[in-house]
Amino acid sequence: MLVSILNIISIAFSIYSFMLIIYILMSWVPAAQQSGFGRLLGKLCEPYLGFFRKFIPPIGMIDFSPIIGILLLSFIERGVKIVLLNIFNMVA
Repeated sequence: MLVSILNIISIAFSIYSFMLIIYILMSWVPAAQQSGFGRLLGKLCEPYLGFFRKFIPPIGMIDFSPIIGILLLSFIERGVKIVLLNIFNMVA
């Protein structure tokens, strides 16, 4: 049961990370961001990335906030897994 939950969490975080990467790559092609798929990704990704853009300004033409966002997402995934493992170990 725990393995299934951890797998689902891992898949969910992986999907969101790939969505972020696709959204970032789409920023190089403005027409892609204006498509229906691009607007959907914008609605899903921009709130998360916007949080980091408040604190990490672009350096020149390069925006480092998505990199920090993806790294933090990885740390959050690990944290959630550790918390769940500890909860299941306390219950068992």
